[in-house]
Amino acid sequence: MADLRIFSYLPNPRVWKATIAARFCGVDVEVRGAPARELKGWLWDFDARPLVEEERQSLSSLARTGRVGLTGAQLFKTDAFLAAQPFGNVPAAFGPAGKVGIFESNSIMRAVARLGEATYQLYGRDAYEASRIDGFLDVSLVFARDAQIYLLALSAGTVDATIHARAKEAFAIYASGIEQALSPRRDALVGHGITLADICFAAELALFMNEHARVEQLNRLSLGKIMHAGVRSEYPLAFAHFDRLVAHEHFRPDLGPYVEKLLSRAAA
Repeated sequence: MADLRIFSYLPNPRVWKATIAARFCGVDVEVRGAPARELKGWLWDFDARPLVEEERQSLSSLARTGRVGLTGAQLFKTDAFLAAQPFGNVPAAFGPAGKVGIFESNSIMRAVARLGEATYQLYGRDAYEASRIDGFLDVSLVFARDAQIYLLALSAGTVDATIHARAKEAFAIYASGIEQALSPRRDALVGHGITLADICFAAELALFMNEHARVEQLNRLSLGKIMHAGVRSEYPLAFAHFDRLVAHEHFRPDLGPYVEKLLSRAAA
């Protein structure tokens, strides 16, 4: 049995925070899921699985109305799922018995680091490093909030100048802080090796690169890309660090193909 089971829409860089950490720490993480549009036909549970049509009818009492990302959709969430996951969102992680739920991608990643701390100290070498890592993770949540609103609006075709401006400002604040933290030419955000701060940074930036897939929509609204052609020269240390992380053996299985696909769209 896996040390941790995660249920989510896929692909999802925020889930990969945990799988990347697991490779460093030797933790067994099981991931279940499907593309977001298919999760309407899944049972949301520790034992998450696709439902056949007969089950969807017999389990109609479990139907709940989706909110963020699956707004208005009918989703089949068990009472046990909601007891373990009080906000009812994915990614949703569970301990081996399915009774303990862990929610929010940074916390799921932290759980992996704690489970495998004897193998690799992703959460820092002492209380001071751990607290500095927490600072980066907390700041990432501010950026992630505006990034999610922006990316969902792009996907739904509802983005406007206000949403774009908030996401642009959030990205600039986040990228500027990462750039400063890496000056002068550090190889990691905290201490002398890769930590949860670096994993979170790589995953959130990879997710934000989905903007590349919505260029036509931005052009129609006369809105410039936030990840424009010159952004790497504005934050050279941050993007050099991102490239190193994506190429790393523990990051590459998840982030490599994902980033390459989005960069090819940007080039096109």
